[in-house]
Amino acid sequence: MAYDKNAVQKILDKAKAEGRDSLTAPEGKIVCDAYGITVPQEGTATSIGQAQELASRMGYPVVMKIVSPDILHKTEAGGVVVGVNDAAAVAAAYDKILANAKNYKADADIHGIQVQQMVGAGVEVLIGAVTDDSFGKLIAFGLGGVLVEVFKDITFRLAPATREEALSMLDGIKAADILKGVRGMDAVNREALAELIVRVSQLVSDFPVISEMDLNPVFATKQGAIAADVRIVANFNQAPARPRPAEADIVRDMNRIMKPKIIAVIGASDEQGKIGNSVMRNLINGGYKGQICPVHPKAETIAGLRAYKSVKDIDGEVDVAIFAIPAKFVAKALVECGQKKVPGAILIPSGFGEAGNLAGQEELQAIGQEYGVRLMGPNIYGFYYTPSNLSATFCTPFDLKGTTALSSQSGGIGMAIIGYSRSAKMGVSSIVGLGNKSDIDEDDLLTFFEQDDNTQCIAMHCEDLKDGRNFATVAKRVSKKKPIIMLKAGRTSAGAAAAASHTGALAGNDAIYADILKQSGVVRARTLRDLLDFARGVPMLPTPKGENVLIITGAGGAGVLLSDACIDYGLTLMQQPHDLNEAFKKFIPPFGASGNPVDITGGEPAQTYKNTIGLALSDPRVHSIIIGYWHTIVTPPMAFATALVEVVEEFRAKGITKPIVASLAGDVEVEDACDYLYQRGIPAYAYSTEIMVAVLGAKYEWARGAGLI
Repeated sequence: MAYDKNAVQKILDKAKAEGRDSLTAPEGKIVCDAYGITVPQEGTATSIGQAQELASRMGYPVVMKIVSPDILHKTEAGGVVVGVNDAAAVAAAYDKILANAKNYKADADIHGIQVQQMVGAGVEVLIGAVTDDSFGKLIAFGLGGVLVEVFKDITFRLAPATREEALSMLDGIKAADILKGVRGMDAVNREALAELIVRVSQLVSDFPVISEMDLNPVFATKQGAIAADVRIVANFNQAPARPRPAEADIVRDMNRIMKPKIIAVIGASDEQGKIGNSVMRNLINGGYKGQICPVHPKAETIAGLRAYKSVKDIDGEVDVAIFAIPAKFVAKALVECGQKKVPGAILIPSGFGEAGNLAGQEELQAIGQEYGVRLMGPNIYGFYYTPSNLSATFCTPFDLKGTTALSSQSGGIGMAIIGYSRSAKMGVSSIVGLGNKSDIDEDDLLTFFEQDDNTQCIAMHCEDLKDGRNFATVAKRVSKKKPIIMLKAGRTSAGAAAAASHTGALAGNDAIYADILKQSGVVRARTLRDLLDFARGVPMLPTPKGENVLIITGAGGAGVLLSDACIDYGLTLMQQPHDLNEAFKKFIPPFGASGNPVDITGGEPAQTYKNTIGLALSDPRVHSIIIGYWHTIVTPPMAFATALVEVVEEFRAKGITKPIVASLAGDVEVEDACDYLYQRGIPAYAYSTEIMVAVLGAKYEWARGAGLI
């Protein structure tokens, strides 16, 4: 595509020189023409006679609009008249628009009246762009015209967008079927719409000073797409980009931080109740085999180990320093770490950004950047890395090894993660607190866990992403290899209503996160319990080979609820082939049901579960299985659990594995049965027909995003 960047730059330079942060409609047309963004013929008149001449040349009917950098929302100001059919109507509209504009804003700088070719009917959509504090330039698409703020049916992608991403946006709104043609309407030209999306996204990427842009409405027809109105807002005082180390440097430093050979504990103590004492005890009692160097200005020894006055006094290279001192002493000690060339600092102390002490936190950031020290925190509980028996934290030790890494921005959520992991016997590779994220954040962790052979699944709690664009870039790559699950807290966006454009006003925090996380292959957890259940169950399930889900249940009511849950969590209930239907009938009583769900009824022995599950495992058309067990005297909970494990292991031995999850309804004995199943690789939940389906749905969501099904 050939773009006239010089034409755009001239318009922006002119606006900046005149102290304006918005472009007029005629300027917007010049910008659109420069990037091949289709807009109607138009001209600006400063008299009724000029307006009549323009309208006559274009051909009636026309649309007339106020041209003023001080009036962006022209309709609200009464500055738009449509369907102007003759010269007399032009004169009347001209006077009316001027009067309304002066009524709306008496001191508005009015450049004239725009006369515009009236665009024919079509589906009204919006194509826009907005600048997000975290994700940077975003392109938006949704229903346009007056419907945009009523339905808020809008989807976002990172800009610049590819053609494939643009086409996916057309299917990403709730009203996608309207674009395909309904009730005799023609389908719109999808390629033309996608082309407009790509061009707008490239424009705002090439010119970062364009902070917001609206094409609304865009009239989409089977012939093409044309933007009837353009709004462009600029920001000539943009904040500098957040510093970002090279990927190789991140990997090098994070490996030294997470897998240290020598640890300094600044503020180590022998006094019980002190954070420095808890850190020392966790390191020693947790079984860490590396060298531990307590740092204290007065002590000779701590916990039987030689103490050092300063980190600079330690022999050899220190990999990471854990800070357990009051906030006011942190900066001085951090400088000493920098002089010692320590690559990482674990800043446990609070009293910085979270307490309003932004200057103190910025001082730490400046020191870290000056000396090349990566900062984890401040205001954190520390971290665990179980392959090294490392509990670099003042919280309780944790030593149950597994392949899931978890992180949290909140200390309270971190404790919930630790408690759940211990209670559920969920092994982890790592648990990390990020706190204020003055430096190290989620994309640093992703970069480390991507190359960490001990980690196969990554689960994260966050309240914000400091560099959402970089996170999305890294996540898109990592999610192809390992599931990433995120609980994003805070689903509202304060201040969006103050935005100058429709796109800006609709760019709610949660809407953006939902779309960009999905685009990046990240599985969204809606609740803390979802995050923890997904972290436990998703890595346990084999990757499905297709979309066909089959339900086998001992209770019809459970089958209905499980079916509902499948729809809720994006799973596809298999349309059961006739031959498979007949095969199931051989194993169930005549009053059972052989469709999907397969209802074996409640009076059957464990062998019936084994037979039906075995049939589902043996048929390649069945890709995953949901089991609904009902507690009966004939088949007690542990009898069911052992039968299920036997048939699953029988097929595993043959090389046949499929995702299987189980719902167990019954008395308290089902709890032990669920634990038995989970410890043998089958996610099972008591008293629920939703949680296990949500876990299976999360596995499917990841597999689809990774392109595996």
